[in-house]
Amino acid sequence: MFAPGHLTLGIMSPIQNYGFDYPALQGQETMVAMAERAGFAAVWVRDVPLHDPAFGDVGQMYDPWVYLGWLAAHTERIALATGSVILPLRHPIDVAKAAASADQLSGGRLVMGIATGDRPVEFPAYGQPHHRRDTAFRDRLEFIRRLLTERVPAIDTEIGRMHGSDLVPKPIAGRIPMLVTGHSGQTMDWIAEHGDGWLTYMRPPSQQREIVQSWQRALAASTDGEPPFKPFGQGLHIDLTEDPETLASPIHNGYRLGRHQLVALLDTLAAMGVNHVILVLRFGHREAADVIAELAEHVLPLFPPIET
Repeated sequence: MFAPGHLTLGIMSPIQNYGFDYPALQGQETMVAMAERAGFAAVWVRDVPLHDPAFGDVGQMYDPWVYLGWLAAHTERIALATGSVILPLRHPIDVAKAAASADQLSGGRLVMGIATGDRPVEFPAYGQPHHRRDTAFRDRLEFIRRLLTERVPAIDTEIGRMHGSDLVPKPIAGRIPMLVTGHSGQTMDWIAEHGDGWLTYMRPPSQQREIVQSWQRALAASTDGEPPFKPFGQGLHIDLTEDPETLASPIHNGYRLGRHQLVALLDTLAAMGVNHVILVLRFGHREAADVIAELAEHVLPLFPPIET
């Protein structure tokens, strides 16, 4: 998914157009397999525990870990990514156990987007204080990292205490990349130091360029030597038209546009230092399979997955 100076494309699940709360999820494993064959680097699944009718959009509805296990069984190469796990609502042991299991079952293909959550109604349902979600995020991230990377860790926190026990399995590569989504209540300097990358939102290119530059400055400030490579990713809703020449016009968190304009936009993002773009088809007007086929022929070959 990630390499310096390289832009890859991911796709958000469900891979379909739906302008309402509840997507139809039948056959999505077939769509994800199609996305893998098309050349997408990653498929992203969301963590939306409860439906808030005032908020709308229940994501793919399934529990992300159960769903990732299902998708792992129907794919071979595509990275499986969470966008994003709500850390303050989960106990670190449960997150780490699920993540390591999904990583093992998929052959080491898991990447975790992590976040504080954007639906306040979920917090009292879990018995968690909404106003402390920023602190809870930091504490749980540290706890999860230690569970995944240390053998028999000695942990003594208000979340939990471990002495003489261990979490198994461990990730195949020894750790799982965890990318902070949005600011999650943290400063950019903190994210640059503690995250493995940063996922943020679609902005007009001129604004996004400034954000990418701020991220690169934060990475440079996080070390005394050469700045580490930590990827910058963003989402992008697209309504891809049949006419490849259609000029871009704004939609929610993205654009209605033809493929020529899409390629030009992706080239612009790549040039400014964006490393991964998650395409979202929710507000499209065409059948998702037709969009995937057009992207596979004309767009994805220009932004291929990283060779391993």
